[in-house]
Amino acid sequence: MVSGVAPGVATAQAPEQVRDGRSQPVFSADPVRETVWVETGLDGDGDGVVDRVAADIVRPSGTDQPVPVIMDASPYYSCCGRGNESELKTYDEQGRPVGFPQFYDNYFVPRGYATVLVDLSGTNRSEGCVDVGGPSDITSAKAVVDWLNGRAPGFDAPSGGGRVDAGWSTGDVGMIGKSYDGTIANGVAATGVEGLRTIVPIGAISSWYDYYRSDGVSFGFDPSGLARTVEEGGRPDCGPAKQELDDGSPANGDVTPMWTERDYVPDASRVTASVFAVHGLGDLNVKTLHLGQWWDALAERDVPRKLWLSQTGHVDPFDFRRAEWVDTLHRWFDHWLLGVDNGIEREPAASVERAPDVWADEPTWSGELARDVVLHPREDGLGTQPGSGTATFTDDPSLDEYDWAANPDQPSPARALFSTAPLGADVRVAGTGSVTVTATPSTPTAHLSAMLVDYGPAATRDYLGQGEGIRTLQTESCWGENRPGDDACYFDTEATTTDVDFEIIARGWADLANHESLSEERPLEPGEPQTMTFRLATTDHVVPAGHRLALIIGGTDSAFIVAPRQPGQIGLDLSATSVTLPVIGDLPAVAAAGTDKPSVRPDRVPPRPDVQLNRDVLPGS
Repeated sequence: MVSGVAPGVATAQAPEQVRDGRSQPVFSADPVRETVWVETGLDGDGDGVVDRVAADIVRPSGTDQPVPVIMDASPYYSCCGRGNESELKTYDEQGRPVGFPQFYDNYFVPRGYATVLVDLSGTNRSEGCVDVGGPSDITSAKAVVDWLNGRAPGFDAPSGGGRVDAGWSTGDVGMIGKSYDGTIANGVAATGVEGLRTIVPIGAISSWYDYYRSDGVSFGFDPSGLARTVEEGGRPDCGPAKQELDDGSPANGDVTPMWTERDYVPDASRVTASVFAVHGLGDLNVKTLHLGQWWDALAERDVPRKLWLSQTGHVDPFDFRRAEWVDTLHRWFDHWLLGVDNGIEREPAASVERAPDVWADEPTWSGELARDVVLHPREDGLGTQPGSGTATFTDDPSLDEYDWAANPDQPSPARALFSTAPLGADVRVAGTGSVTVTATPSTPTAHLSAMLVDYGPAATRDYLGQGEGIRTLQTESCWGENRPGDDACYFDTEATTTDVDFEIIARGWADLANHESLSEERPLEPGEPQTMTFRLATTDHVVPAGHRLALIIGGTDSAFIVAPRQPGQIGLDLSATSVTLPVIGDLPAVAAAGTDKPSVRPDRVPPRPDVQLNRDVLPGS
């Protein structure tokens, strides 16, 4: 990461604004609240008029000093709400914004920032149509960055009206948001738009294909459903936009141009903003693969970056590490938007939750330094030497990964399980792995699932439970200034924990018919082996000494993927099947388990998730 003042950032501040390396709440007068409608240059609803999106603004009053902007562009401000308490925007009788979800305006506006909350095209008070991460979504947010820098027209009304400029803004913008909102921040950063200085994506998508599909298989839901949800039932003029989404997301799981257009990873080379990413290692909604592939692409370009990895599921850091989050975010924005030389860029770049509320910091995320280690399934378990022979299982779409993992010492016709002996030393797996299979199907269709399992006793956050690792309390804490209709107080939370005898630490799914190409599946010839490599989700997990590491391969994982048309029997050629893991440090001697299989106590088996797995990116999840 670079040191000193963030490049290109205006550094003029009021003399009293910064003290002890932090901006101070010196702007105490009632802030300016207004809405500006910004032209996007698109006509998504086909009415012959350029769409305008609503940007609701809260900014300091009584100052001639230009201020930077903290911006959250979201489709959820009227349909679903933001944050743990699902807050919606509210307005007064004249339509002026009053209630802003989350604490950003309460905390940062008194410290010399403006907060801008943008309704994505087709949502709340914005014109146009939702296209779920496509050009309409990204352009509607990018246009506001352009307006803040004097490059796009803004108006004081949704149609007609007078021109409004942003002379009060320095043009320096930081985008933040969880889930869909953070995804938009990723997508806007990938355009390379000038003026976007930093992004803070939380549990964010980097490729919409990988949200709805996985290496040729479908998770069973489609983007047009999400579009209708955030449009609150759909808009009459947006039927063609929904049809394009349906046409571009075939149920067979193939990659299409529509999906490629919504993949931000190839454009990471255009990112000029710094990135502070946050993700839950237990996030089964926006799976960790999204963070891993985005982070790797940013690291290749040496983008200034910072990372928090929690044990939670799809949870905002405000709800799992609140005080530390507000302080760190404060200093991050001060550096990148106000130009304060506070040293945050010289602090540890990564913080990983190793046990509930126990965090480990490191100078650079070690996932960037991992080396690939190949382990091989064998008739006697999982080891470093290639195996021989075959393993056979029958796809049973009524079962899932929890069924397969819960009884490792018992044979099952529905999966193949390969385990190491107890490890002689800790093994840290950090990064994105993969599985290579040579599989022979008995039918023309075959879906595959693979998972990496840590067998051994542990106490973890209960990320599979309701709350995904947190519990909401009845006490409140306040973060910033309270104003009528917009308080800064939120319910406190605490960690929820569980004792388990195993944990699934990485998962992956694939359609064997896509073994040659993800953009075109081909019918399989029963009895003919095919080789395919598919991805496991990104992880950062320490398998302790004495635990066992296991690879499970099965057919349809009913917790996540749709079954093939003709589930059948699948044979694995063990000599040509392997798992590649990103390992930190030296790998201790790994021996196959032989006939000694892992065992678990029924009362320490992780329950099936209380959260809905196959779902759209809804904010309360």
